[in-house]
Amino acid sequence: MLSSVKLKEIRSERSISINQLAGHLVHGGFDLKDALGALKNWEKGLYKPEPTTEDVNRIANGLGVETAEISQWRSSYRYAPMSPTKVRQVTKLIAGRSAQDALDLLKFANKRAASLIIKVLECAIANADEKQADVERLYVSEARVDGAGRRIGTKSWIAKDRGRAHPIKKQACHIHIAVAEE
Repeated sequence: MLSSVKLKEIRSERSISINQLAGHLVHGGFDLKDALGALKNWEKGLYKPEPTTEDVNRIANGLGVETAEISQWRSSYRYAPMSPTKVRQVTKLIAGRSAQDALDLLKFANKRAASLIIKVLECAIANADEKQADVERLYVSEARVDGAGRRIGTKSWIAKDRGRAHPIKKQACHIHIAVAEE
């Protein structure tokens, strides 16, 4: 997956205009207007249209860098059975750390969410390893938790005084972790 932060950073560092970079995508099947629109979206972090591996290779070639330098690898756990506020406490600990340091920290974290985040982080590292990234140089570039609403199958009530009933709301969340090479 293409990293929007690294794409902007390297493009400004090498002072390559977006039109020059779009010229490299034109050879990949885009016309110039679509290539410019796609590049602008990718720099904003909007992945519509989804960049293919071939597109990332063409952009890396246009910037004169390796493909791994502008890539990031993601993994997510959708509808994790835990409140998003509880999981956010743990993801704040690992954001920006090296991948191995984050794994070590999570193994000794005394939180139930740590085991869920370890699984997601290991999956993201495995995705990077599959694409021949240097696993020793990986760091957690993004650790995000989104709310997923009420968990399915947890609709229940607790009895209160004078015949009233209050709902029990058990929350779910989406955990998103991305790793990138330094």
